[in-house]
Amino acid sequence: MANLNFQPTRDWLVLPLRKQDQTDAGIHLMGGAEKSLRTNILTVLAAGPKCELIKEGDTVMVHPATEGLVVTIDDQECIMVNEFSICGVIPS
Repeated sequence: MANLNFQPTRDWLVLPLRKQDQTDAGIHLMGGAEKSLRTNILTVLAAGPKCELIKEGDTVMVHPATEGLVVTIDDQECIMVNEFSICGVIPS
């Protein structure tokens, strides 16, 4: 588990940013196309105090149309989304 030097507020979550440079079918993405496509199964790096259903360490499915805030925390590219962007928690 990543130990971030950052605590999100309210219902914000911090997730690792995973860009795709190739689709599942093997098509290579060029230019800015890869910035809009990310895997939607991620592990929560940090959760704000108002998150009711999601906690740090949960593996979650993010809605594929989610536009998040891309930030760099501790030299790691992350994406911040609100808890309502999460479709569900995947049991470990």
